[in-house]
Amino acid sequence: MLLPLVGIPELIAEGLRPYRDLFCRAAGFEHVSRYVTGLLLSPNKTLQGIHAQQVWPEEAGVSRRAMHAAVFEAGWNSDGLLPRHRAVVSEAHRGQGLEVMGLDWTYVHHDQGPEIYAAKRAYDHVEGRLSTYQTLVTAVVANADRVDGVAVEVQFPNYQAEELGYLNITAQDEYTDVAQARQRFIDLLHYQKNRLTYRKRTEMAVEIVRQLETEGQFPEAPYAFDIPKLK
Repeated sequence: MLLPLVGIPELIAEGLRPYRDLFCRAAGFEHVSRYVTGLLLSPNKTLQGIHAQQVWPEEAGVSRRAMHAAVFEAGWNSDGLLPRHRAVVSEAHRGQGLEVMGLDWTYVHHDQGPEIYAAKRAYDHVEGRLSTYQTLVTAVVANADRVDGVAVEVQFPNYQAEELGYLNITAQDEYTDVAQARQRFIDLLHYQKNRLTYRKRTEMAVEIVRQLETEGQFPEAPYAFDIPKLK
């Protein structure tokens, strides 16, 4: 029998306490705390499954929709989350002996969620099959006793071949209609913008290292890389 969750466990509440000021509203932070609790303890990791297992005094605004809004839509300081997290975990690593900063990449499969951000239907050469997945570049800091994630970046898929193919197929010798010419110019701008903003995994890893070096939270840790040169 699945037992309900009737509160935020003290261990989780203590772990989340350093992040409280990143949230402008106490109610929003409470919803996020419930969400994290469900991710760790609920067998059903969907928003609906997490909310269904939790039993709190149902005050006004306590709903699955409110939890969704607090996590995904509210204006909390998402850009400040990982820098704060690195500052928090760095305290636990100081004076604990040799540690290493590891940078790697991985696929996160979403075969049941093709509309998820930055997911692409493509061949997965790791599992040897066609799949829908995100590509993540990650960084961890590790010593003999613990491993902590310190960075994660989603690589937006590279659609340059498909976009260039579309431009070639739809090209005309001349454009006499102003609306057609305007649309063609917009298509070309989109292609150029996507070409310039696409980042290879190596470029993303370099940016992560620069950020880590600027913050200086792990000054003694050497780096270990498993990032390919291409793509």
